[in-house]
Amino acid sequence: MHTPCTANSVSYRLYSDLASWWPHVANRESYAAESAAFLRMLDEAAGREVQSILELGAGSGMLASHFDGKREVVLTDLSSEMLDVSRKHNPSRQHIQDDMRTMRLDRHFDAVLLQDAVMYLTHPDDLLATFNTAAAHLKPGGVLLCLPDLVKEEFQETSMSGGSLGQPAAQLLEWHWDPNPDDHTYRIDMSFMFKHTNGQMETVHEHHELGLYDRKTYCRLIREAGFELVPAMVYEDIEIPEIFCAIKKPIEG
Repeated sequence: MHTPCTANSVSYRLYSDLASWWPHVANRESYAAESAAFLRMLDEAAGREVQSILELGAGSGMLASHFDGKREVVLTDLSSEMLDVSRKHNPSRQHIQDDMRTMRLDRHFDAVLLQDAVMYLTHPDDLLATFNTAAAHLKPGGVLLCLPDLVKEEFQETSMSGGSLGQPAAQLLEWHWDPNPDDHTYRIDMSFMFKHTNGQMETVHEHHELGLYDRKTYCRLIREAGFELVPAMVYEDIEIPEIFCAIKKPIEG
């Protein structure tokens, strides 16, 4: 599941009028393990415990809700509805509505986290702009952790399903396919079934366009934004499809 970052993605119903269903659609037990792994990556890359984190495209905030309270976490997203969901999970943390390609907060953090929201960057210029945003908000030596769902080398047509049971509850079927293998995008067709509190059933279908880049493109654009890539990280205790970790270069002179 993904979170929005561009004007087109916010037009998707999942991130607007259906956003309140997100905890039922993406109701999984892996958030705690994922958040612990991400914090460990950030700390290891920084060589110390990072104290301040900016999350770009934070969406529902369910991941950040498992970050320990001693760390400052600022959550940003373009969708106001998704931020409303996140506030319920992170009531004491700052939330900012903005576009991660152009946002400038005039402050600096120890780390920037960009998880699956990166998948909604459907043009290389948008990807570079977002890496520039990360660099603009990091202290020299700060860490960027970018975690796309997949890279072009690993793409294959597939389907998946999941959700929650009970009342209210939601189920989701996703079909991932690529209408044009020669461009930078692929498509997910999503079919939702929502069971309301009163037992009424509702079905919704929509398709999302997502970005699809090879590893070389990610590495090139991260370097172009002023980062130095950290050697590959391997964590056998958790499944993480792709990890791009980089350090903001110190200012020369």
